[in-house]
Amino acid sequence: MLPLDPQADPGRRAWVPCPRCRDSNHCEPCTQRRTCPTHWRYLLANTGSLLHLQCSSCNHVWAHETHFGATRAHWNPR
Repeated sequence: MLPLDPQADPGRRAWVPCPRCRDSNHCEPCTQRRTCPTHWRYLLANTGSLLHLQCSSCNHVWAHETHFGATRAHWNPR
């Protein structure tokens, strides 16, 4: 198991299912896509729509593409 990332801050959260432990599979708020007080993830960083997350249950670290909002394409101010 990985240690908790130094950038992990409970004030920066995301509600994305963990691909490793899948601890939110049978949780009613999570299956209804509501904010769950138990199954949140640390939002370590983001680059546009790409989120860098760490699971609060198993400490797994992964990247999740949301395809929402700002894109990661390089901006060219020509």
